[in-house]
Amino acid sequence: MTLSFDPDHLPFPAGHLIGDRLIPAGDGIGMHRPSDGRAYADCPVASADLVDEAVSTARAALKASNWGTVRPRERTRALHRWADLIEAEAETLAKVEALSSTRPVGQLVAGDIAVTAEQIRFFAELADKEGGALAPTDDDSLGMTITEPYGVVGAITPWNFPLSMAGWKLAPALAAGNAVVLKPSEMTPFSTVLMAQLAIRAGLPAGLINVVLGDGPTTGAAITGHPEIAKISFTGSTAAGSAIMANIARSGVKPMTLELGGKSPQIVFADADLPQAAAAIATSILSNAGQACVAGSRLLVEEDAAEPLVAMILTHMRAVRPGPTWDEATRYSPIVSERQRQRIHAIVTAAIEAGADCLTGGAAMESAGYFYAPTLLAGVDQRSPAVVEEIFGPVLTVQTFVEEEEAVALADHPIYGLCAGLYSRDLSRALRITRRLQTGTVWVNRYGRSRDHILPTGGYKRSGIGKDLGREAYHANRRSKSVLIGL
Repeated sequence: MTLSFDPDHLPFPAGHLIGDRLIPAGDGIGMHRPSDGRAYADCPVASADLVDEAVSTARAALKASNWGTVRPRERTRALHRWADLIEAEAETLAKVEALSSTRPVGQLVAGDIAVTAEQIRFFAELADKEGGALAPTDDDSLGMTITEPYGVVGAITPWNFPLSMAGWKLAPALAAGNAVVLKPSEMTPFSTVLMAQLAIRAGLPAGLINVVLGDGPTTGAAITGHPEIAKISFTGSTAAGSAIMANIARSGVKPMTLELGGKSPQIVFADADLPQAAAAIATSILSNAGQACVAGSRLLVEEDAAEPLVAMILTHMRAVRPGPTWDEATRYSPIVSERQRQRIHAIVTAAIEAGADCLTGGAAMESAGYFYAPTLLAGVDQRSPAVVEEIFGPVLTVQTFVEEEEAVALADHPIYGLCAGLYSRDLSRALRITRRLQTGTVWVNRYGRSRDHILPTGGYKRSGIGKDLGREAYHANRRSKSVLIGL
């Protein structure tokens, strides 16, 4: 199978999907391919009226199909068929996503799409295995909790991993018996539309998934403020999450799951396997060119190990080569837009002006697309812009410590608490520090998620509310009801 393709001759579903109707795109937000900067399409902006139509369609589909009340195993079977079809159409999905996103086509087939199918199967299997519970009550009564779906769930996904983030939102909501109105990012919308079309082909009732395209202020606000959307799930920046909370508060009260920004530390002790740590740290900041909320962007290394570790990381960073996302040989991603590349460079420049020493990178790469060179900044302190701000680019800072207490203090960020990495052969120390880190996830002697979807993800502080993945994500899409029966 040859995955490389000509980006100028690739069809894609450009429009909203409401029920089983693809509503063609008209004029909208101009879109550019990150790999070469060329304009290629417009993303339409769904109005509040179109969002209302999508919600009505979702409600009608729930009623007509009895999706929320059918035998749970029927939902399981339907979701398995969808996962099977996603795998069967992996090449087509990968090409549509690679066209407009930062994800290289080869990595999509082997990674994102395969993982998305696995996640759908994971949540499908929870449909008939997670339910209510009996409660210990007085002998003359029977107490229990039962659970039921919310109805229509609103979801908003980011541009950095379009398909897998759509899977995060759709799979648990559907397995739990809900319908979904989803807005993908206006920068990378079309692969999500295709993924939803595959759900209909797989036999899921049309209208259970409705994909409306648009921006945050218009379309996103209409979703989060809609009175008939009972729950919101969002992945994106902390600033956008705050705006969503405010919009929900203005229009009422509803539960929400927010997976937001991060500025994750990676703590390396001198007794660690340094080549292993260097490879994991480099991968964490080079993968998707650092455009991930979990990117391990702050290296904290014990003083005695700093010189050899930094040298190893520099070797990894200097080996990358830019390439278009539609070339299956490409391993290093472009930045999603010229605006984002300029923001990255502005933060790097400000850090250097504040005293940082740029060991490599620090500039745009010579390429037709929006590529930025892997960058390593030493000589920074806790006030440096590169340490404080979530850069969302291939920029790693390095600080040293002598004592364990100092490492824990440096790891604590005033705003974010999403993830952390910890490298040491001393298991007691690793567990001791894990308990003290103010983050929702800690990876020890590795960095990044595995394909064990049972582990939830979510942050502390302003990195979010609630959890994605795991049983927690399934339960977040069902509400509980207490029942007490007199005997």
